[in-house]
Amino acid sequence: MAPKKKTSVQKKATTPKSQPKPAATTTNAASKKNLKRRAVEQEEEEESDKEDFGNVAIDMGSSEEEDNVSDDEGDDMTEAFPEISLSDDEEDDVDFEADSEELEEGEEDEEEEDEYMAGDSLDEADLDEELERELEREKNEDEDEDEFKMPAPYRERYAEERLPEIEGNYDSDSSTEETENTIGNVPLEWYNDLPHIGYDIDGKKILKPATGDELDKFLATMEDPDSWKTVKSEVEGKDVILDDRELDIIQRLQRGIIPDSTYNPYEPTVEWFTSKTETMPLSARPEPKSRFVPSKWEAKKIMKIVRAIRQGRIVPRKPKDEKPRFYNLWGDEDKPREDHIMHIAAPKMKLPEHDESYNPPAEYLPDEDEVKQWNELDEEDRPKNYIPKKFSSLRHVPAYDKFVQERFHRCLDLYLAPRVRKNRLNIDPESLVPKLPSPKDLRPFPTHQSISYVGHTGRIRALSVHPNGLYAVSGSDDNTCRLWEVLTGRCLTMWKFDGIIHALGWCPNPDVWLFAVSVGHGEVHLISPPKLCSAEQAMNTDQFTKAGFAMPKEDGKQAVTWVRASEADEEKYGFKVRIQHTQVVKQVTWHRKGDYLATVSPDAKNLAVLIHQVSKHQTQTPFKRLKGLVQKVAFHPIKPIFFVATQIYVRVYDLMQQQLVKTLQTSVKWVSSIDIHPGGDNVIIGSYDKKVCWFDLDLSSRPYKSLRYHEKAVRQVSFHKRYPLFASSSDDGTIQIFYGMVYNDLLQNPLIVPVKILRSESTKDGLGVLNIEFHPTQPWLFSSDARGNFSLWT
Repeated sequence: MAPKKKTSVQKKATTPKSQPKPAATTTNAASKKNLKRRAVEQEEEEESDKEDFGNVAIDMGSSEEEDNVSDDEGDDMTEAFPEISLSDDEEDDVDFEADSEELEEGEEDEEEEDEYMAGDSLDEADLDEELERELEREKNEDEDEDEFKMPAPYRERYAEERLPEIEGNYDSDSSTEETENTIGNVPLEWYNDLPHIGYDIDGKKILKPATGDELDKFLATMEDPDSWKTVKSEVEGKDVILDDRELDIIQRLQRGIIPDSTYNPYEPTVEWFTSKTETMPLSARPEPKSRFVPSKWEAKKIMKIVRAIRQGRIVPRKPKDEKPRFYNLWGDEDKPREDHIMHIAAPKMKLPEHDESYNPPAEYLPDEDEVKQWNELDEEDRPKNYIPKKFSSLRHVPAYDKFVQERFHRCLDLYLAPRVRKNRLNIDPESLVPKLPSPKDLRPFPTHQSISYVGHTGRIRALSVHPNGLYAVSGSDDNTCRLWEVLTGRCLTMWKFDGIIHALGWCPNPDVWLFAVSVGHGEVHLISPPKLCSAEQAMNTDQFTKAGFAMPKEDGKQAVTWVRASEADEEKYGFKVRIQHTQVVKQVTWHRKGDYLATVSPDAKNLAVLIHQVSKHQTQTPFKRLKGLVQKVAFHPIKPIFFVATQIYVRVYDLMQQQLVKTLQTSVKWVSSIDIHPGGDNVIIGSYDKKVCWFDLDLSSRPYKSLRYHEKAVRQVSFHKRYPLFASSSDDGTIQIFYGMVYNDLLQNPLIVPVKILRSESTKDGLGVLNIEFHPTQPWLFSSDARGNFSLWT
């Protein structure tokens, strides 16, 4: 087709240009002919794509076009082949969609047209009209034959339905979404500090769009009518306006219905499997061979059963054991039961005794007092649940009134009483007790009372021993404070006050001859006993206590008042300074250097704990707000650490850094006393719920050992300053002496051994030994009790 077409075109090119031709008819005929020729040439190009004819040059221009170009433009330039413009006219579409037969006929007509004269315009027009009518008729016939007529209901249902395009390379997932950013599913926080938000498909950075402040966003929402359906894409960093389809999906999701608007959940059911029996099978597949061959697995199972029957493990047609319908619950079992390792027979009922007879002997009958005593006892405490009675004959015996109750309790015993065989371990109890050293190997420790210091008539609440161990001072409820010589028991000095003595404490500084005493309602006196110290000690004491009066006083409200004693009291009784508190002072304790004095007033709230510097007459309030009711305080023997014991906690504070270091969980209800080991790493506390707890500060905040040897409240605990001893006193009138060795090796736990119990008749009005303190240098112990006894145990 292509070479033939080329020849015809070249023949037309040789047509002389000087022939005249009518303008109107020639132009119309030429345009129609060109349209048909282009359709034929288009079909020839498609065929030529399938066949390779080499490099064939085809002149797509016609002789008439060349004439028109030469006449109109007057130059030798050839016009390019124009593009075919498809109109909406159905007739033109029919012309372009002609089949191959029509194209061949058009080609023959085209060859015939070459023979026509240029001036024969009438014949060309008639031929074109006839050709168009014939093509349109054949086209309509083909459509009537080939088109499938869809029923009217289906045309209405599927007329406007557009099925989505299918992509052959991807599944229906989020990977088909077209996004400019190609970073994938990675956290967007990675790009927070970068100027770009990702990369496009070419690997170029996608810069972040400029973001306005909240005011710009508000103005944009006011000016933009589409702001209500605008969302921000986090991946691309820009705003996206939702279309109507996406808004419809969102609204459907909010209403809880199916997002797809074209989905019909109420379509008629297609009964693929019905109850109608088919005469012909659904499948013509022949039966498999395995249905006609005996199964080897079934043969194995059958042989297994046969083997069990031969061995006697399975007995065919074995007669069933007929179980009895009723059981005798009270008597022996009908047949011997198979022995089981956990079977225990039900307990037998107790056989009747002589007093249960209807005519018992006279010695079994109770008298009136025994009957009255039996009636006064509770049912659980009665030895027997009946009273023996005597009847003259058996027919006079009434029905037993507790028959139903006894049967019921017997059933409960059989039904609920646990009967389990338990294997007892034959273990010697003494082997479970830890092996402790003998107390004889742990001497010395106090064992007996040596000296009793007689003179007080009331309870002795407070006592204190001088650091050199030669003198001791005691305070009692008889409003007196006495100074004793330890070795002889002689009373050296006595002070009479207006109130009871609550607390005492010798100053630990050996260069100063001074002790503090708490009297009555908040008075703390610093007393230097006259005529018992050297002149140097007296001068140091006088200078130590009075130097603070010469210093300027700080402005502001003071927690306490420092008052100078009168000269008469100072010469006669040795009074130096009086510190006036707002509430009763229950404890007085000194710092190891002897300059600081701590007092405890449990009722003073925020001023419950005060620390006084005697040399400067200054008072500090270390706690602005206290948690709990303070019971006792203590200074660490080495470090600047302060222990505050409340009812259930012991808080450890660092005085240099002014912060809480540790809180000890005492596990007791009420702490009564506290003492620190001379090494500083162990603490013991006593409590009113009979416990003594040992804490290892390096180990834990919970007690290392809880000792419960007392029967009543523990009043005081105390460590010895040199020996590995500590003691506790209680209201039960006893003093427990313990051996408590603390090793330098941190991996070895302290050794705690109770060695001695010191007893004395010291209880009065529910109170016992109120206070104890060890001698500074000797393994001796001082104690004071509620009866007014002040004793030395050695």
